[in-house]
Amino acid sequence: MQSGILIIDKPEGMTSHDVVAKVRKALHTKKVGHTGTLDPLATGVLVVCVEKATKLVQYLTCENKTYDVEMKLGLKTDTGDITGSVVETDSNIENILNEISDEKIHDVLESFIGAQKQVPPMYSAIKVNGKKLYELAREGIEIEREARDIEIHEINNVFFENDILKFTVSCSKGTYVRSLCEDIASKLGTCGTMTNLRRIVTGEFDLKDSIKIEEISEEKIIPMEKLFDKKIDVKDVLKKLINGEEIKVDLEDGLYNLYSDEYLGIGKVKGKRLKREIIL
Repeated sequence: MQSGILIIDKPEGMTSHDVVAKVRKALHTKKVGHTGTLDPLATGVLVVCVEKATKLVQYLTCENKTYDVEMKLGLKTDTGDITGSVVETDSNIENILNEISDEKIHDVLESFIGAQKQVPPMYSAIKVNGKKLYELAREGIEIEREARDIEIHEINNVFFENDILKFTVSCSKGTYVRSLCEDIASKLGTCGTMTNLRRIVTGEFDLKDSIKIEEISEEKIIPMEKLFDKKIDVKDVLKKLINGEEIKVDLEDGLYNLYSDEYLGIGKVKGKRLKREIIL
């Protein structure tokens, strides 16, 4: 079995764990892991690592992501998205919508650009005292959450009609788009909830390079050696690397493809020291 990654277009209604299970079944292997969770409502880019490439999950969990977002104004749910139970409706939404201009939407969205603090939603997988927040939320328990550092890089492709607002957002890892939608609605003078989310980019991985669930096969696996541009010839120190020794090198920090007479795997340079990460 080839070690590498699959860029999958996750369909709506499936969890990231469901996708991993599909890959395991299709490829007849247990060594499968994903690099970034998507909620069941969300669709789009999910990077799945196969075989020895599962050791790369920590390196392929990308800092920056881009989403196409749709939200509905005048409605609030307990989960922050349309799958939840309605907890608030704005009886004055018609008047508010009549007063919302394109300029106001632009100014509100622009106000979110940059580094900021965001309070994660109760319906999230963050653990507090060993228990996930969504587990507490399902028990009707709400606790105070510590705000986290996030950054919104860009918001564009804005479309507004009736009570629906659509946009594309580029943001840092850890950003809860559901919470962003609620905060945007609040600044527009009402409540709001996310109705659709599609991840179109995560790090270097783009939706245009993805495959559908039904297309999963060994032939679609992108080999590890195609994931990184840097490479090192380690023929002279191969035995030392295989034995787990660190090799002194004059190279910048990062991940490198290791070669002797053929491709060997992945090495990591940190502080001018090279060590093996994965040897095939």
